[in-house]
Amino acid sequence: MAAAAAGSGTPREEEGPGGEAVAPPPQAPTGAPGARLSRLPLARVKALVKADPDVTLAGQEAIFILARAAELFVETIAKDAYCCAQQGKRKTLQRRDLDNAIEAVDEFAFLEELSSG
Repeated sequence: MAAAAAGSGTPREEEGPGGEAVAPPPQAPTGAPGARLSRLPLARVKALVKADPDVTLAGQEAIFILARAAELFVETIAKDAYCCAQQGKRKTLQRRDLDNAIEAVDEFAFLEELSSG
């Protein structure tokens, strides 16, 4: 059975530590026309990096990693802010939801002085 699933080309769910189903990590598309590995425009990220006077050179791999890190950061803070909105019985994010997420999550402590403005 496992051999049939492995050769079928369909993603298989694996079991996590508690026996619950865990989806496999997403795979980067290979050769698909128009497929993008980054949702942020790399040219824009590169322009932001070049705007820093302390940066003289930035390779394409570094630009990609910075873009991916920014995507993950936005995704994480948006999910946490959405949880705050759901607690208020809302589906639309508001500024106060971001402020609440920043206050509630220790990893966002570096943003606390910015959120009070």
